Amino acid sequence: MQLPGLTSPLTDQQLSKLQQALAEMSPLQMSWVSGYLAALSQAGAGTIPAGAPVAAAGESLKLTILVASQTGNAAGVAKQLKAKADEQGVAADVVSMGDFKPNKLKNEKLLAIVASTHGEGEPPDDAEELHSFLVSKKAPKLNDAQYTVLSLGDSSYEFYCQTGKDFDERLGKLGAQAFVPRVDCDVDYDEAAATWIEDVVAKAKELTASSAAPTVAGTAAVSAPAESQYNKKNPFNASLLTNQKITGRDSIKDIRHIEIDLEGSDLQYQAGDALGVWFENDAALVDELLTLVKLEGNAELRAALINEYELTLSYPGFIKGLAEVTGNAELKAMAEDATQLRDYIADRQIIDIVRDYPLELTAEQLTGALRKMAPRLYSIASSQAEVDEEVHLTVGVVSYDAHGKPHMGGASGFLAERLEDGGQVKVFVEPNNNFRLPANPETPIIMVGPGTGVAPFRSFMQQRDADGIEGNSWMFFGNPHFTQDFLYQVEWQGYLKSGALERMDVAFSRDQEQKVYVQHRLLEQGKDVYAWLERGAHFYVCGDANQMAKDVHEALQTIVQEHGGKSEEEAQQYLTELRKAKRYQRDVY
Repeated sequence: MQLPGLTSPLTDQQLSKLQQALAEMSPLQMSWVSGYLAALSQAGAGTIPAGAPVAAAGESLKLTILVASQTGNAAGVAKQLKAKADEQGVAADVVSMGDFKPNKLKNEKLLAIVASTHGEGEPPDDAEELHSFLVSKKAPKLNDAQYTVLSLGDSSYEFYCQTGKDFDERLGKLGAQAFVPRVDCDVDYDEAAATWIEDVVAKAKELTASSAAPTVAGTAAVSAPAESQYNKKNPFNASLLTNQKITGRDSIKDIRHIEIDLEGSDLQYQAGDALGVWFENDAALVDELLTLVKLEGNAELRAALINEYELTLSYPGFIKGLAEVTGNAELKAMAEDATQLRDYIADRQIIDIVRDYPLELTAEQLTGALRKMAPRLYSIASSQAEVDEEVHLTVGVVSYDAHGKPHMGGASGFLAERLEDGGQVKVFVEPNNNFRLPANPETPIIMVGPGTGVAPFRSFMQQRDADGIEGNSWMFFGNPHFTQDFLYQVEWQGYLKSGALERMDVAFSRDQEQKVYVQHRLLEQGKDVYAWLERGAHFYVCGDANQMAKDVHEALQTIVQEHGGKSEEEAQQYLTELRKAKRYQRDVY
């Protein structure tokens, strides 16, 4: 960026410093600086917003909070850390890893990393560049840096908290010192995260005390808009409006269209956001569990198991907890064999384990082995521009037979089977800033959403339609059968007829002898897909992370190689640049 030096009141040295600072900023950061300077100018020369640091003779030590978030949990923790730092007078900035330039890492002296893990131990999309940079030859020595890491994960998976572990290991090998040890958090992370935040802020305050720049009180900066009072810790008690099965009678899938009333909540969401759902466990399942462990009749425990503890997802910690409190030799042996343990819990819920090992327990032993319930996040399938004070979801019901018994998912079973029309469900909005429509609504978009991955693209199209945007949109949808599984078929046909949706390609995998998936349709249309990308299209993927998203990525790389005349390495770099520009976004699970 070149600044007009001839007409500027700044000195050459000031212009040079300003150019250097702007070159390191993302568009969002430049927008913030613009508003900041405007407020400063209006306040009068020499006036500084309250709490803003003044340049000191020595370098001021600041805590940089780098966040890698796929669904929003890590971003929430980072926000809490920043709030606590502000409260304690510790200078701190929160930066998404997607907006952080890796070659600036050498300038950081005090880092707090909050990182989630998804898929098979993979970093979130916004962390991929920094994650790769740290294992490359370009990674600098960081002998003068101090850091700490909070990892978010799910112990049900083999590569538990792997992204955070990777950052911890690499920063240590590059010479940085941990000023607070890494903390690995399971899905019930609130307590562990709160303790980590307290420790980090206390230590950071100690480290920054001698180097902190003085602050001068003055005119307060413009405050951000007030947030809704309802959030994860204080959910809104909404009511169910609609529960409609949208797959056919003979479909192998049971997918529901769910509509929830938000009237009176003032909750606002954007296309791409998720809805957090706090659910209730099946009372019949809880009663059987209590009987098996000889605790039937304990009303207080029963209520807690219905509302507070995870019963439908198994995790290694439950086996280990049972083994520890009961001394059962078979459980102890299993707990020490990671491979056997994961194979055993793969298709078992908590009730299956207790059926296999019906041990007499105290209430404290049972709850001590269980982990706290975590809300389920569902991609929102509506735009408030169309549905106002409602929120819509596309829910795949988890239902299967195993070990001679029927099983259902916790949240999907609650929404689809146990929650009656008009019944109450506790919800909150989970923003997803990594899955957003382009800032310019006329920008072309390509959407890939098989199965329930269609949900956010329904919200995208509702929003674009409400904004009066025609064309420049292309949908790829897939499911087993056209007659049974074409989700929202009438709506898609309506968008095509009106011109709001320009193109749609479908892949019904079992309607012909050879299975056809969305990645095959992408390859078939590769020439046009690449042409759309070259004219600035944003590419979105929503759905299964373990297989579909990987297959789509490989197909996209092949398209760039074949139709862009690029080598494999050049195609990989092309996709990396798309991600950095937020033109390749994924909402995968």
